[in-house]
Amino acid sequence: MKKIVPIALILLMLAVIAVIFISMAKEDQPVTIVTGNTEMKPLPIRFNHTNDPQCAMLLKTDYNAVEVAIPDGRTWFFDDPGCMILWLEKKPFRDQAKIWVHTIDTEKWIDARKAHYGVTDKTEMRYGFGAREHEENGTIDFEEMRLRMLRGENLTNPKIRKKLLGI
Repeated sequence: MKKIVPIALILLMLAVIAVIFISMAKEDQPVTIVTGNTEMKPLPIRFNHTNDPQCAMLLKTDYNAVEVAIPDGRTWFFDDPGCMILWLEKKPFRDQAKIWVHTIDTEKWIDARKAHYGVTDKTEMRYGFGAREHEENGTIDFEEMRLRMLRGENLTNPKIRKKLLGI
């Protein structure tokens, strides 16, 4: 009888652990990638439920959000154009990807390669490259933004921040 009590206790504990794991598995987990977007169009973002694969932050808004879609239908979501640049740079599909950015001037999804980028804008990860549909004084094109991001010439660099903001 004494051996039955410890065995029953162990089985009860294992059952409780199993129930906890099963309930956790059923919860809605954050999305990092969506499949099936063979048209490579911008998709609706589930805010507070979609992760940026570069910085792992949850997307809370489409302000400066970016989407990368590739021909096989996979789509990734980013909270900042800078995160997208860092993530995409070494991907084999970099040149085939369709990149969409949500602009701060017209609040539309446009081709990120055709957007104009500010260098001192408020962005989620504080890189400063806010996207615009229309060119403004002081904006740069996609390739210049990409190069600056890869060289670390953004607002997260204290020397660049001081130069651009005068502080």
